[in-house]
Amino acid sequence: MKKNKVLVVHGPNLHLLGRREKQIYGNLSLEELNRELAEIAKKYNLELEIVQLNGEGEIVERITRGDYDFLIINPAAYTHTSVAIRDAILGVEKPTIEVHISNIYKREPFRRTSLISDVVWGVISGLGKYSYILALEVAYKSITDSLPRQNCEENKK
Repeated sequence: MKKNKVLVVHGPNLHLLGRREKQIYGNLSLEELNRELAEIAKKYNLELEIVQLNGEGEIVERITRGDYDFLIINPAAYTHTSVAIRDAILGVEKPTIEVHISNIYKREPFRRTSLISDVVWGVISGLGKYSYILALEVAYKSITDSLPRQNCEENKK
């Protein structure tokens, strides 16, 4: 039986989780977050690929390979600046959820604008590790058809 593949892309500086600005991002390390996501994916019989990339070009290259069924992305600082990542997401036409550990809408004014959010199914922001966990739940429900795609596609209009 083929496993459906979910790609999780952690953007720049997320390898510093657990050490960086703990008042914003908490104590959870990226390794701990990834382990938890892997356990959930295993429970759902999903193939999970997790990458952390600091370079914009690296992120674009990984997204545009297109060898996955669902994309969960935390573009991190590129959320506010990257037309290239936005175009890569548009180009592959894969269901995508943008996630953020912190609530970007409660942060500095420059962080309140996302160049990504209007081309993805949805955004989950400000729930710490649960932003990722909820996105993985949505991916599973979408892939297994218990969340009809047209419900999410309507959000893009």
